[in-house]
Amino acid sequence: MRIGTAVKERILQLCEERDLTVNRLGTISGVTQSTINNIVSGRNKSTTVSTIKKLCDGLEITIIEFFDDPLFENLEQEIK
Repeated sequence: MRIGTAVKERILQLCEERDLTVNRLGTISGVTQSTINNIVSGRNKSTTVSTIKKLCDGLEITIIEFFDDPLFENLEQEIK
């Protein structure tokens, strides 16, 4: 799995666990709707750490908690 896909899946997973829509996540995290839509649609494959941190703040989790998931264990090498 590539990092962009893992980030997208993790965001969707966390929203589902908290019964949040991605629209609501954008509102509570201060991330624009277009940015979140680009992430979850797969158009944005390289989300910045700053954006992930804002989403974590909205979800009230640490960035460590965000990445502490099996999705991130066997990522494909990005440099080919």
